Amino acid sequence: MAARMEPVFIEPIWGKYVHLTLGGRPCRVYFEEAGTGIPLLCLHTAGSDGRQFRHLMNDPAVTDHFRVVAFDLPWHGKSTPPAGWHDEEYTLTTAAYVEAVLTFSRALELDRPVVMGCSMGGRIVLELAAGHGRELGAVIGLEAADHQTPWYDTEWLHRPDVPGGEGCAALGSGRVGAPAPDEHRWETLWGYMQSGPGIFKGDLYFYRVDSDFRERVAGIDTRDCPVHLLTGSYDFSCTPEDTLRTAAKIKGAEAAIMEGLGHFPMSEDPARFREYILPVLDKIRAARA
Repeated sequence: MAARMEPVFIEPIWGKYVHLTLGGRPCRVYFEEAGTGIPLLCLHTAGSDGRQFRHLMNDPAVTDHFRVVAFDLPWHGKSTPPAGWHDEEYTLTTAAYVEAVLTFSRALELDRPVVMGCSMGGRIVLELAAGHGRELGAVIGLEAADHQTPWYDTEWLHRPDVPGGEGCAALGSGRVGAPAPDEHRWETLWGYMQSGPGIFKGDLYFYRVDSDFRERVAGIDTRDCPVHLLTGSYDFSCTPEDTLRTAAKIKGAEAAIMEGLGHFPMSEDPARFREYILPVLDKIRAARA
């Protein structure tokens, strides 16, 4: 008996490169998008790339109303590092991160995008809301807080005697929620295993050292830029308490704890994440109508 053939399915996602000047240097930046409607700009976690948002890009409940765009920061994923990268150590700063997000958004002419970021992406959306809220439609911080006291040492992350990608995945593995389907757990970790040398460490400079926003978040005006914070109950890196503490400082911010999810909700358990993100997107869409 002939083997049963599964029907061919081509995902409704397309990717391109945009050439930007960041930090005074030319950068070739890769992005993917799907859908039409309100721009939803997605920011990946430290050491990974925009593939983390592929499930959102394949969900008609999202893409029927939102133009979902995810780009790889320079040095990440399919975005190449700038010329001369081999003579320097990659380090992400708040200023460089803000510049990258705003320059990319403006280059694509995104009109008051909703910016959704996870982990370090969730941290930077708070700074974007504080400093550039009138340019945005809303921010969604996944696993986001204004500050965390570092609980790990990063010196071992870029050494010749430590496998880089595997080490990054090992650090991330414990932060995946326990109920996550095995398929999605390992897909999430696969992205980390492919991280370039020193990239995770360089991203964590921003996350550990250069992004204490405890004095900034109270200045966010949610009338200009609504703030939605969602954090997984299993996340011990950005804990539910961290997120709720941050939300309490921002007048009008909304926060929810996602039961059964960890630090990578959009990729580790997309079906469970969908239960939490769709109501938020519906609310943003209704306010924009």
